[in-house]
Amino acid sequence: MSLWTSLEPASATVDPGSTTTVRLRLRNTGDVVDEYRFEAVGDIAPWTTLDPPTLRLFPGTTGTVELRFAPPRTPDATAGPNPYAIRITPTEHPEATTVPEGNLTITPFTELRTELVPPTVKGRFRGRPRLAIDNLGNTKLTASLNGTDNGDQLTYDLRPSNIQIEPGRAAFITTTLKPRTIIWFGPKEQRPYTLTVQRSGTTPLPVDGTFIQRGFLPRWLATLLGILLALTITFIALWFGHKPTIATGTTEKLVEAGATLAPTPTPTTALAPPPAPAPTTQTPTQPTEQPTTKDSGGSGGSSDEKKATPKPPEDTAATAVNRLAEDDPMGRHICYRAFIKGEGWQHPVCDGTMAGNTRSVPITALNIAVYGVDGSSGNALVHDPESTNGLGKWLKKWTPVVEDGKDNYIGSAEKDAPLMAGYAINVGSGQICQYIRFTGSEWAKTNTCTGPRPAYNFGGTTDNNRALEAVQFTVPPAAE
Repeated sequence: MSLWTSLEPASATVDPGSTTTVRLRLRNTGDVVDEYRFEAVGDIAPWTTLDPPTLRLFPGTTGTVELRFAPPRTPDATAGPNPYAIRITPTEHPEATTVPEGNLTITPFTELRTELVPPTVKGRFRGRPRLAIDNLGNTKLTASLNGTDNGDQLTYDLRPSNIQIEPGRAAFITTTLKPRTIIWFGPKEQRPYTLTVQRSGTTPLPVDGTFIQRGFLPRWLATLLGILLALTITFIALWFGHKPTIATGTTEKLVEAGATLAPTPTPTTALAPPPAPAPTTQTPTQPTEQPTTKDSGGSGGSSDEKKATPKPPEDTAATAVNRLAEDDPMGRHICYRAFIKGEGWQHPVCDGTMAGNTRSVPITALNIAVYGVDGSSGNALVHDPESTNGLGKWLKKWTPVVEDGKDNYIGSAEKDAPLMAGYAINVGSGQICQYIRFTGSEWAKTNTCTGPRPAYNFGGTTDNNRALEAVQFTVPPAAE
């Protein structure tokens, strides 16, 4: 070996977002002039700078290379010891490569971001906002959640109430708010509340929201019912206060007429109650035979029995989003469902809930419907069996802009439809946000959002060997 090396210090510590320096000393112990090339290897190589990248040494001389480490303040900078190495390649003798190793310890940091979607919910009996928590630190986040409000006017059901989130991942908490009292009549009332994220040994992180409770019956209906009740009481009072007098002349005539009848008179048909109407029945084909319980060639069965039971309407994304719109006509919503290869359409979900699967089973189509965002349009990137560059292909045309409350279909649900590798989607106002997952991968680390058309949001992959398997969509409320 014609080279001597030393790292000073061999172990170093750095905070994410800061820098630290280590010196690499080396001596040419050979008998010829040589030039050495330096290359950082290992997980932290992208954050390592070498100065200078090459060094020329005469025999018996010593040189120094400065290693500068600058890990970013992101979840990618894993907390704890991170080994690294520097590959030194001599120009004259490339086979005599030397790889000195060191250790860089990255200190942990905690950072999280919370968002209540939507921050304001409306309802008569309950509200269902979702709390999104992103772990932006480089250590696992463990926390508990609860809800509070002034006056203890609401109850809270948070699922889950305890969470553990890996670095760079996110969790969605489904929250159900229920008022303790029902407003039967009168105007709606605002009930501010706070959801808190509590980590051990730290101050709770509050997230504020508002629940607008509507009255069970509108004020005008209460006024109308009051007027009808008053009129009913007045009518009853007038009826009993001015009851008409019935003359007795008719009775006397009846008694007098009865005296001339036979001792055992029969009631006249005029005084007898009318008979109950007979049920209407269908005339049988052969009047001389009684209809049997078994169907012998269809002659004795009822026509009503032959009618097939109508199939209930399909529960699509549009039916789901219109249900939300009835309870929240001023809100913004998106509902969607996925067509899973070999399994068919799923039931629709809304506003950030997962559609698809995590079993690496691909999907071939998406059914999307929006409300409050001026319609949607989209296109699908599908597998190309004739691909020569390893990429999928886009369908020839985008879907037309489908108005709010109507179904939009991206991809195909046909039997031999190609798998979806990705998609593009846009809305007419506000933003549309997404998380995606494709086969052989985990969920995307970030929630990507895009403004109104002509901008569009792309999700998935262009790789012809991968396929989309799950999505989550949200349309955040418009900025005040």
